[in-house]
Amino acid sequence: MADEADSGALRELILVVAVAFAGLLLAVVAAFAPWHVTPAGDAPAGLVELHGPDDPGSGSAVAHGG
Repeated sequence: MADEADSGALRELILVVAVAFAGLLLAVVAAFAPWHVTPAGDAPAGLVELHGPDDPGSGSAVAHGG
């Protein structure tokens, strides 16, 4: 009886590790696969600049006092 429980636990552990490995593999493929496809080929990599609003009071954010 104890052998059956041990083999079931080992089988479940192997299944969990296999699913985790498959998820990690998919995450790596999604992270490093080229996804900027254009008709002319891959798009060149470039710096993305983030700009804040010109006037901090002109946004739609509401100041909450508290």
